[in-house]
Amino acid sequence: MQNVLFVLIGLVLLIAGGSWLLKSAVAISLRLSIPKIVIGMTVVSFATSAPELIVSIKAALDGFPDLALGNVVGSNIANLGLVLAVTVILGSIDVRKSFYTTDWPVMMLASVLFFGFIYFDGNLSRVEGIIMVSFLFFFLVYLLRFQKTAVVDEMPEDDIPLPLYKTVLFLGLGGVALWGGSELLIKGAVGLASSFGVSDRVIGITVVSVGTSIPELAASVIAVLKKEKAISVGNLIGSNIFNLLAVLGITAMVSPIYVVDTGLLENDIFWMLGISFVILPLVFFPKGLRLGWRDGLILLGIYVSFVYVTIN
Repeated sequence: MQNVLFVLIGLVLLIAGGSWLLKSAVAISLRLSIPKIVIGMTVVSFATSAPELIVSIKAALDGFPDLALGNVVGSNIANLGLVLAVTVILGSIDVRKSFYTTDWPVMMLASVLFFGFIYFDGNLSRVEGIIMVSFLFFFLVYLLRFQKTAVVDEMPEDDIPLPLYKTVLFLGLGGVALWGGSELLIKGAVGLASSFGVSDRVIGITVVSVGTSIPELAASVIAVLKKEKAISVGNLIGSNIFNLLAVLGITAMVSPIYVVDTGLLENDIFWMLGISFVILPLVFFPKGLRLGWRDGLILLGIYVSFVYVTIN
């Protein structure tokens, strides 16, 4: 009963946090005249990736490396196969050139870099962690200097600037609510899953990864409902980049990560690469530079298949 209560309270905090974070992100982009896609890929992505970072570092330090790896790999699959799927089923998204010239290639590059580091020796060392974090730093510098809006905002007239104190308050409240909500959700979900005797990897790749992806789901659904689609797409692409380069990079710098359950290398990592790659053709077909409800159903189908194969 206690675990169920943790899950419910966690969900409420995550939804509230997503709303507050979105308000602050829009206000920051207006105040600084920064394209919303940039805010989505920096401020929002970092805040919504914080649960993954906390969970992964704690798991690695506590001697559960598979939970740390499964959490991030599973979260990246869930961000695209579950969160993006639900987002575009709720409303189609028009995509501009910079999405496939900058954002998607960097996500794929980060995915391939992680694959190269971990696949051959089953280990993510401190040096490899430093390389990943350095890559993220250079990407963010490039993003803040050159990135242009990649998604059309349908209702720019609804953007009302907030006073500075409200912006900071919403940013702080949103971040704390997302972190606290994720902690409660993960505690409850892992408690429920552990009672069924499931392995660390399976818990990490399914239950924990979905739990830590709920901030992205909350932020993205609220963004779509408020017609702030630039933030919703930037948030998801940015979160996947942050999960790989920042979460795993920083975790490896704190404590090197090694693979215990080889299912992660034989199964999970290929699903992550596959669903990351398939986003590009979906953007172009059947209608150019658009993600619609059919694409959402395809992504959701891939995610359901992944969960089924992983559990069985």
